Amino acid sequence: MSTKHNSGQQSNYENKTKFGMGLKSALLILMSSTALSTMPASVASAQESQAEEGETDVIVTIGSRRPNRSATSVPVPVDVIDATELRSIGNTDITNMLRTSIPSLNVADHPLSGTSTSVRPATLRGLSPDHTLILVNGKRRHRAADIPTYSGGITDGAQGPDLSSIPSIALKRVEVLRDGAAAQFGSDAIAGVINFELNDDSQGAIFEGKYGQSYEGDGGSYQVASSIGLELGQTGFLRFSTEFREADLTTRAIQRGDAAALIEGGNTAVPDPATRWGTPEVNNDIKFFVNGATEVGENKEFYFFGGYASRETASDFFYRNPTGRFGVFTDDDDGGNYLIGDMTPLDGMNCEGGIDFGGTGLVNDPIGVGDADAGARLDLVFADPNCYSALEDFPGGYTPFFGSKLQDISGSMGLRGELDNGLTYDISASGGRNSLQFNIDNVPNPSMGSLSPTTFDNLGKRIQSEVTLNADVSYPFEVDGLASPLNVAAGIEWHRENFTVVPGDPASYEAGVLADQGFLIGEEAYPGYSPTFAGDFYRSNVAVYLDVEADVTDNLLVGAAVRYEDFTDMGSELTYKGTALFNATDWLGLRGSVASGFHAPTPGQQQFSALTTELTDDGALIESGVIPPTSPVAMAVGGQQLKPETSRSFTLGAVIDTEYFNLTVDYYNIRMDDRLTQSQSYALSDAQRDALIAEGFGAASGLGTFRFFTNDFSSKTEGVDIVATVPLEITETGTSSIVLAGNYSKTKVTSFNPDDPGELLSEGRVMQLEDTNPSTQGSVTVRHAEDVWNAYARLNYYGSYTDLHLYSTGLLIDVETQVTLDLNLGVNVSENVELSVGADNVFNSMPTENQWAFIVGAKYPTTAPAGILGGFYYGKVRVDF
Repeated sequence: MSTKHNSGQQSNYENKTKFGMGLKSALLILMSSTALSTMPASVASAQESQAEEGETDVIVTIGSRRPNRSATSVPVPVDVIDATELRSIGNTDITNMLRTSIPSLNVADHPLSGTSTSVRPATLRGLSPDHTLILVNGKRRHRAADIPTYSGGITDGAQGPDLSSIPSIALKRVEVLRDGAAAQFGSDAIAGVINFELNDDSQGAIFEGKYGQSYEGDGGSYQVASSIGLELGQTGFLRFSTEFREADLTTRAIQRGDAAALIEGGNTAVPDPATRWGTPEVNNDIKFFVNGATEVGENKEFYFFGGYASRETASDFFYRNPTGRFGVFTDDDDGGNYLIGDMTPLDGMNCEGGIDFGGTGLVNDPIGVGDADAGARLDLVFADPNCYSALEDFPGGYTPFFGSKLQDISGSMGLRGELDNGLTYDISASGGRNSLQFNIDNVPNPSMGSLSPTTFDNLGKRIQSEVTLNADVSYPFEVDGLASPLNVAAGIEWHRENFTVVPGDPASYEAGVLADQGFLIGEEAYPGYSPTFAGDFYRSNVAVYLDVEADVTDNLLVGAAVRYEDFTDMGSELTYKGTALFNATDWLGLRGSVASGFHAPTPGQQQFSALTTELTDDGALIESGVIPPTSPVAMAVGGQQLKPETSRSFTLGAVIDTEYFNLTVDYYNIRMDDRLTQSQSYALSDAQRDALIAEGFGAASGLGTFRFFTNDFSSKTEGVDIVATVPLEITETGTSSIVLAGNYSKTKVTSFNPDDPGELLSEGRVMQLEDTNPSTQGSVTVRHAEDVWNAYARLNYYGSYTDLHLYSTGLLIDVETQVTLDLNLGVNVSENVELSVGADNVFNSMPTENQWAFIVGAKYPTTAPAGILGGFYYGKVRVDF
């Protein structure tokens, strides 16, 4: 049997020359650096203060609006991860670096998770990715264009920023505020705030090169990066940072049972493994950041910074079985009859092989799957140009290879300073744009038959763009009776965001000649965006805030903040926050906070539609549509206009700071109402299918179920964060320390009622929200540094959790605890050159194997917090001038 297309795993990406494409892209970025340094932008710099001489605490820019505050003197928990720690981590992706350093941050590898394989969502304290606010230099960062729908449950439906677009070499440090801060920063800051502080050194140059691969011999990745500082005038600085990275695909899979049966039956065209579960292929991952500031008068500074990033990622989708893929190969998911299409329905001709269309376009004498004479009759069909079977192109079935091209651009500029009377001000403008264009290879538009392409370079594009204007002032008032001035901060913010959907190429969504003969319409795995669903959806909001803080006594700090925010599509929200820090002794501090917060669903979440794959109770894979909640089909079963998620939280903590050790312990309790998630899946009736097609959802002809975003449940999340630092004196000439960091977090859905006929959540969705992340995580890190060498060892602990394989409550994986060890050794071979070698997950620890792997081939649970890569070794060279 001849084939028209390779049904194996070859990607159109493999036909490109990696180094040539990378060099071309890198040159384009370097040529555009001058333009980027002056563009309006999305990230402005926070005030950078120096610690007083003799003080070792790092000054932080979040947690308090009073200047010159260290992480131990603010009333809320703030972690500081400096650039040195990030450099010592072997992984080349900033998202993976952070999950190693922050125990309460979870980021899975998300194999076969569709769009979230490209932009991996991160969760803090077990809440949604868009419940954590991301800042760069103290300013809000724009969201990514991705809205995941198949990424483990907790992250489904969230629209957060893309952390991977920030180059690690551009950073001075990362600050993590583990507390709600919506009253200070606005929407999204429910679980906390992560602030990326950019390097502001006006001198020196850094060059880095890193290569590593997994113990399995796949996943080879390399990264080259540089950061150069220049003086700008007599008092200013200009810092350029660039990074280029590529990584190969990895496979952690077994052959799925149905594919193995086909091979045993003699089908030599079936790929092995049928699906490559693993981390994606990454090409041309380019990042560029510029950071600068200069004085423009006495006590007045103009600042600016911005960034550009682009990358291509690609990975497998589910395997399509040639004996049971409805609408492609057969007329039923369980086999039935092979679909035979009449490519010339108006000529009245029939097919060879005894296929009689009877002038109706319907087969009167079908070929049954498993019929004794099926092979001989199909060979006759293949030889007839007037007739079509997808088996002609894909005799062994096929595995779509799904990819995306991401582009991210951002920047900020502003003026900040201090008046003669002590009033400080910061006026800034920010902007950001993130786009994702999708493509796919090794898949047909079934309705086009033999006329269908099998590579679709443009399935459409999503674009998220934002503009923010800020004006902030702060003034220390002298008030009788207080131990310090009363710091009063106030500000106003205007923010606009747009979510744009751009149509794909017509062949990716249009109906072909076989559309009325039982063949699916549109590219089968991820239909392109049609003009019906394209559009520009936007909203704006205005916010004002007031923030006060003072030392009431020498031992008691008290703060309060209130914020009013008005949205054009969501009404208004009033949030508050109160904080206190009591220094009981010179070594013991007690702190706490109480706050309210909110997250306003984005225009993208309100208008979103997509196609995903899910497993039925009898084990068949079917297509499921995510439709807007205001679609008449969704509203008939409870869908409605989305509204803001709201929260109430409090924290209680203690800080013990002695010459022998530093210990912080913080308890948190977060209650949320009207939480946003996906509804349960509803079986699609013929009438509902017709209604969706009439709305413009052409792919509805092949849907089995549908679901939608909904504000449907309340939850309670509580936990404890522990961080302990112990300085050591191992040698007389070196410095050493031990850092212990741990997190316990548990979420409970408090409003689920399975007996309520109007309940939109399913039992499986509740299990994902409550049990997908480990309740306990932690690490112990030992560091030692001498003049000519340095080393660290980190022991990581991940507690047990439950994975719902393929989102099915009948396929639970009880994942046991996992422990990994990371090691790194660096040697200064000269004054300016350091060589490092190391390994992440030294003993190649893997998560509990998936007992259901035979179904679709996934060897390990896809939500594993340590990932599924296994051991990874690397070498690195760093040149520092």
